[in-house]
Amino acid sequence: MCGRSFARGGAGFVSGRHHSMFGLDAETMSPEARAAVALSVLTPVVLSGVVLAFTPVWWIFTTYFWVAFPTFGMLGSGIAGLSESRPARIPEQQRERELLETLRERGALSAAGAAAETSMTVDEADRKLKELADGGHLEVRVRGGALFYALWESDRQIEGVR
Repeated sequence: MCGRSFARGGAGFVSGRHHSMFGLDAETMSPEARAAVALSVLTPVVLSGVVLAFTPVWWIFTTYFWVAFPTFGMLGSGIAGLSESRPARIPEQQRERELLETLRERGALSAAGAAAETSMTVDEADRKLKELADGGHLEVRVRGGALFYALWESDRQIEGVR
């Protein structure tokens, strides 16, 4: 015979790898994609239901429920995931406190190190560290061509740290 056989798994339905029938796996889709797919399926179903309701073959619409029920589930999980996927924004004062506590614990940090230890991005940490250093609150050290920021030695001695 020509071509691949379904028994060997060449078509993707019987193969050992995990495949979904149409190439869409709802588990791996983002919440936005789940909601979009659900709405793209439900919109024609609802519109055709409205049209069929006024015809003698209205009963055909009842066969659409096999499509509508799972799609409502996908729409619900997509909408629920939208609210969960957006992280709460940490206020500026709390991020600065987090950064200063990390500096106190670690001693000296670069912007990348501060980003790794806190909830800030590298750009945010760099900007905040420069701002604190320009204000005289942090000491700037150069090690191997990289800038490291630290609390002043006298501040750490007063606090009893190190």
